[in-house]
Amino acid sequence: MAKPTPTFECTACGARYPRAMGKCGACGAFATIEEVKGSLRAGLERSRSAYGSSGYQGPVPLTEVEISETQRAATGLVELDRVLGGGVVPGMVVLLGGEPGIGKSTLVLQWAAAGGGTVLYASGEESERQIKLRAQRLGAENPDIHLFAETDVRRILEAAERLKPSLLLVDSIQTLYDPEFESSAGSVGQVRGCAALLTRWAKGTGTPLVLVGHVTKDGGLAGPKVLEHLVDTVLAFEGDRHHHHRLLRALKNRFGAAFELGVFAMTERGLVPAEGNPFFLEAEPRPGCAATVVLGGTRPVVVEIQALVASAGLGIPRRTALGIDGQRLSMLCAVAERRGGVQLHDRDVYVNVAGGLEVEDPAADLAVVAALLSSATGRLLADKCLFLGEVGLTGEVRPVAQLPLRLQEGARLGFERAVVPRLGLEAGTARLELFPERGVDRLRAKGWLTARAEANETD
Repeated sequence: MAKPTPTFECTACGARYPRAMGKCGACGAFATIEEVKGSLRAGLERSRSAYGSSGYQGPVPLTEVEISETQRAATGLVELDRVLGGGVVPGMVVLLGGEPGIGKSTLVLQWAAAGGGTVLYASGEESERQIKLRAQRLGAENPDIHLFAETDVRRILEAAERLKPSLLLVDSIQTLYDPEFESSAGSVGQVRGCAALLTRWAKGTGTPLVLVGHVTKDGGLAGPKVLEHLVDTVLAFEGDRHHHHRLLRALKNRFGAAFELGVFAMTERGLVPAEGNPFFLEAEPRPGCAATVVLGGTRPVVVEIQALVASAGLGIPRRTALGIDGQRLSMLCAVAERRGGVQLHDRDVYVNVAGGLEVEDPAADLAVVAALLSSATGRLLADKCLFLGEVGLTGEVRPVAQLPLRLQEGARLGFERAVVPRLGLEAGTARLELFPERGVDRLRAKGWLTARAEANETD
């Protein structure tokens, strides 16, 4: 009988090798490659292909595949439904990740209480008593929620088979283990194997499944990358602990649009939908402040860009960015000086996105340039004015996606003017007074730059 070929696996990323190695070629980690033994190896070999668990006997023409109309069930949380694309789909598998203490367990408990139907809440991190105390604090006590403090994935599946819930919650996937696997809970093999078992059960029974996941120190989801490929939807729960707002993003969604954004407010009674616009403070106009509208998926959000330009003294000028990419800030500073005539090469520049929001939308470029101009000159920007446009290296203001939607959101919140790209601008786009711009040249002569603020102030 032929001797079985050994298999080695990296415990950090899950990469496999035919022999032992000191360094993983996939993730670069040292001393993380171990031999896969016993039933774990057999389980991995069994789960390599999804064909064995499918009901098809061979290739089927695309036009002959039978499907039924997808029925969505509302979760009871408006912001969550928005991110999921309207609710949950039968057999849907959701992976929810976030920093410790950000509110993941609170979110899933409120989901269980508001969704309706029987819910099995399996927790490997908290006891039933701890979850009960949280439910009392949140007002989320519901007799249809069944708590099960267990880390054995097969016992959880046995309980689910008996209870037949309409929703299965697992908090968290990193705490589960399968007795048939020889590695410890939280290892790459255990996370992958347990997730595969739970996903197979959810798809077979049509029960929505929610897996809560940990994140690494770099902010990525802990565990093998195959975990994200295995599930249907990946949600990221984000926020600053010093702010009460929480953002829920869909990084992947097979049943809806990706990168949708939900905004919650953390209160004493749990998570509630954020009212109004939480990232823009209506206050007296101040030099260095410009408003813009960024998109989170299809959701427009008005944010405030704050800039401070100060003398660098004898040191090397600094470029500090909070909430936007530092490299992009350096580029915009160079464009504002070279094309717009704003002297910044010998000054410190600080830019902040108010409210702790992370902005990646290039439509905020023009607001950054306007805030830099306002702070450097001490002059105010036009009152109740939005700045929308991507700025290129040659100083041109480029069009942005969904401009009518952004302007509509600005008008709803009381803005009266908007500086927008001239290229691609359509007549009757919005009720706002528009300042079309082709580029950022001669910034000091722009019509949306008003008199100096210091003129009305006393020393």
